[in-house]
Formats: sequence, structure tokens, C-alpha cells
Amino acid sequence: MRFRPCIDLHDGAVKQIVGGTLTDTADGLETNFEATRPSDWFAARYRDDALEGGHIIQLGPGNEAAARAALAAWPGGMQVGGGITIDNAAAWLEAGASHVILTSWAFEDGNIRTDRLEALRDAIGKDRIVLDLSCRKRRSERGDEYVIATNRWQTLTNEVVSHALLDRLAGYCAEFLVHAVDVEGLAAGIDPELVTLLGSWNGVPITYAGGIATPEDIALIEDLGHGRVDFTVGSALDLFGGTGLRYDDLAERYGAR
Repeated sequence: MRFRPCIDLHDGAVKQIVGGTLTDTADGLETNFEATRPSDWFAARYRDDALEGGHIIQLGPGNEAAARAALAAWPGGMQVGGGITIDNAAAWLEAGASHVILTSWAFEDGNIRTDRLEALRDAIGKDRIVLDLSCRKRRSERGDEYVIATNRWQTLTNEVVSHALLDRLAGYCAEFLVHAVDVEGLAAGIDPELVTLLGSWNGVPITYAGGIATPEDIALIEDLGHGRVDFTVGSALDLFGGTGLRYDDLAERYGAR
């Protein structure tokens, strides 16, 4: 299990946002933290600590310059997501991204477009692709399910996170990134059922995000995820104004092996 660092960008600044409040307008947006330092400062910090495989997420427009600055600070060290399509994926790789993270473009009318995934895989290779399967828990006639959410987590799709879905999509990507949107940004504990679901599947690497607040949460991810699920920390991290977890501790214990 590894600590994967993050840089979340909103309106060109590094921020930590309560995931469920992110919409097309600023109405109701809850921001836990806004950095005074630029994006490349964080990327350089991760570079100096050899924390590979973190992600830069562009939460809406106005973030491209900040994303490119972070990638330039550590070429090949971080992944980038937010608005990625087949038309710009290669350019982001050329800008220094190790991988591109696909979200909304991989879906249409609530369904996964495997033809798009095949086209991108043919263009850049599956080893440069991460699929974002961030999801919300919903009750159905089959019980609780984790429904994938796109469009800055506003739009629920028809696709449900399951072992069958992971098996189906693993041939198109090198990794999965999964935010538990219902607890994202709250720093009030993880979603143990989702971590259990992810950890009981043994395939390509998976990074979990959402609700991590204490060392006990990380220990629970390691237990429920059988050591196979990596993690990222946002609002609880002292690097982002939090008090629950120290960045230096995580970098030392769960960083590069």
C-alpha cells in the first residue's frame, strides 16, 4: 500500500473542496483549504520525497496553466485528470504527465464508451491511462450500490462499481482512481464498504480517496484492502491545513519502497 499525493485545482488555485458541493456555479461550494503557494511548489515537494503516482485533478475550467506548471516541476512524476479526451491526451503526456486520467469523456448517456477507450488505448497505450471510477452510494432493488459519477461528480451514470466492471475495464488502463464522493472532503472517516469491495479484487492498482482523517483510517484501508489499495489524503493533511495527519509521516512510512 502506497501514499499517493494529490494536487486538486479549482479556479487555478490548489484547494481542498467538499466533493458533494462541487457544481457548475459557485453556489453552495464548500472549500476547506486554499493554498497560498502555487501548484508547482506541491509538485516539487512530492518530487523531493520521491512520491510517484500522485494525481493532479482539474476541477473545472481555468486550471490548465497551474496543471502544466505542476507537471513541469516534476516531469513524469504525476498523473493529470480533468477534461481529458483523445484530442488532448498526448499533449498532456508531452507536458510531463506520467498518465492521463479519464472520467467524463469515457461515458455517454450514462454508459461507458468502450470504443473511445479502445481508440485512446491504441493511440497512447493502456500503460498511460488511468480510469476514474469515482462513485456515490445509492440504494437499489439489489441493495446498496456504488454508482459512478461524472461531470465533476454531479451526474450519476448507469455504471456500478463491481468486480465484473473492474474486470471489464482493466484491459483499457494501467490503474483505477476511485473517490468515495459522499465522504470526499469531509475528513470524517472512510467508506469501509467501498474499500472492502476494491480490496477484494486483485487486478491493476487502485487508489482510494475520500474521508481519510486519522492514522486509524489508513490502517483500516490497509486491513480491508489487503494491502492492495493505495490511498490519497486531502483535507486532513497538514500540507492542506488539516490537523489529523502529517505529510512527513505518510511520506516516510508509505512512500517509495
